[in-house]
Amino acid sequence: MISFKDLNGNQVTLAFVSQAFSMKPKHVFVICKYQNKWLLTKHPYRGIEFPGGKIEKGETLREAAVREVYEETGGLISNIVYIGEYCVEDKQYGTFVKAIFYAEIEKINEKNNYYETDGPLLVNGDICDHLNDREYSFLMKDQVLKESLKRIESMQLLNKQ
Repeated sequence: MISFKDLNGNQVTLAFVSQAFSMKPKHVFVICKYQNKWLLTKHPYRGIEFPGGKIEKGETLREAAVREVYEETGGLISNIVYIGEYCVEDKQYGTFVKAIFYAEIEKINEKNNYYETDGPLLVNGDICDHLNDREYSFLMKDQVLKESLKRIESMQLLNKQ
């Protein structure tokens, strides 16, 4: 497990195993690739980030990840892999756990409504080169993304495209 403080000063613990925490994940965070580009979305308040959100009643983690990617980007997933989970001890909202997935996108459908986001955004190259840009969400700037990308690379998932 890896522990650190996020940009808001909250304690975060990251694990690359399932059921690492006493709480079950109630949120998903999906790192997406489409045609060798990163598929992100723009949240109107937080900024540019990977898709994700809360699990709805009766959904599995995987179903929530697929739904959130489609709702926020129009992306249809061809392959999805569970990566890990992280626990945030948030001073304002309480403690919660998010599941992390890596998804390969087969197609992006244009939609009339992307729910709480401005729709799909494709980014070339090393995503870490952009993380200090002001328009990127704080969710992209802590160790969760960087360590997850290392894990995805070690699983040789990025080389399959």
